[in-house]
Amino acid sequence: MNDINKVIDEMPQEVYQRLLSATELGKWDDGTVLTEQQRESTLQVVMLYQARKLNQTGHFTIAAGGNINELSKTELKKQFKGEAIAEFKEADL
Repeated sequence: MNDINKVIDEMPQEVYQRLLSATELGKWDDGTVLTEQQRESTLQVVMLYQARKLNQTGHFTIAAGGNINELSKTELKKQFKGEAIAEFKEADL
């Protein structure tokens, strides 16, 4: 893997999903735990893939150009306005 840009350009979505899962869980699909070096490298590849190939606009995602999307409190409130996460009656508590 001499040219990481070529690797990212040719990486299938399925490979990205596996790398993302490994990074999030800290282990490969077969249950083998990632070494610290693997975790660092995998995270870098995932972030580069996100920056170059995905058009993410969510809070704390990697945007085009490698910048982190940081939404303001007002923007986050607009996103979630009117969406109830869970509702409980007093008797349920």
